[in-house]
Amino acid sequence: MKARLALLALALGLMPHLAFAVEGERALFPAVSQETERLSIHGATDLAAMRPLILDFQKQAPNTAVEFVDYVTNDLFREAVDACSGKDIGNGGDLLLSSSVDQLVRLANDGCAQSYSSRMTEAIPAWANWREEIFGFTFEPVVFVYDKSKVPPEDVPRSHDALADLLRRKADVYSGRIGTYDIEASGVGYLLAYNDSRQAPTTYGRIVESLSRTRTVIRCCNNEVLGEIARGNVRLAYNVLGSYAYAAARTNPNLGIVLPNDYTLVLSRGAMVPSTAQHPALAKRFIDYLLSPRGREVARQKSFFFSENGPLPEGVEGPPDLMVSGIGRPIRIGPALLAAQDTMQRQTFISDWKELLSLH
Repeated sequence: MKARLALLALALGLMPHLAFAVEGERALFPAVSQETERLSIHGATDLAAMRPLILDFQKQAPNTAVEFVDYVTNDLFREAVDACSGKDIGNGGDLLLSSSVDQLVRLANDGCAQSYSSRMTEAIPAWANWREEIFGFTFEPVVFVYDKSKVPPEDVPRSHDALADLLRRKADVYSGRIGTYDIEASGVGYLLAYNDSRQAPTTYGRIVESLSRTRTVIRCCNNEVLGEIARGNVRLAYNVLGSYAYAAARTNPNLGIVLPNDYTLVLSRGAMVPSTAQHPALAKRFIDYLLSPRGREVARQKSFFFSENGPLPEGVEGPPDLMVSGIGRPIRIGPALLAAQDTMQRQTFISDWKELLSLH
């Protein structure tokens, strides 16, 4: 009923500025003026983060309505594969946004992406542009998050080795109080764990072994892990995207955020125009907006909060010169990520992780 009433109001021109959610999965942003075109975005990214960007884009494109459909990464990938193969024609969206950029690389490698080149796409770092088909549009450090009211200052880990050491020394204190991704359910969780294992194999092994001692709480998504901290069930979380952590910290002063000082993975959320897009030109206009100075500034202030060249958000602990110092390690969007999506390697990696955490 809500959806029908909203669409009726849209048709009557009664809702020119209102964006509404339908069943928590789909949101329609009506055109500011008379609708002449509609962009369909399928995104594995939080609607709250995309809302300011979509609304600002519509100021430049007042005749454009935007439909946003929210997914978890694995579901978005499965739907995109079906659309590309012809199993689900017309249901793939005009633009795909995903934090699981390895899945986008696999899609592009399988011929499921359209290429695009513009002044904006050419200006981004090489590590965030693959074959002019996938474009990284965010700068998101991967952080540790902790509850300031329950983790004493001397326990706050500031490196991956320190985290492993803390959980070994105080396994009883933090048993059932550590949270992280379920890497089987979450595409981005798997991507981050995979890159940790390649960045520092020995340290990663120590962390997973330490997590196995502490009955780690695993959840599918960033917000679910952060929710466990807010409810007092978890004291410290490993491998959380900084954008989600900072958004939560703005409303919860007990949340502390640390950029690890041995290395900090940096994710750039990917944008891709699928080969099946019904409105590819409009999707490419939105990509240009995301990559523009205006779009990046809106993202820094209202959506994702971190930028490659800007200062750290207030209250975040870490090196202010993340990239210059060499501590920031961007996850390069490119063919190396195809190894992460190799079926046998992925199954083996996840199986080993589950066995170590006694999840079989």
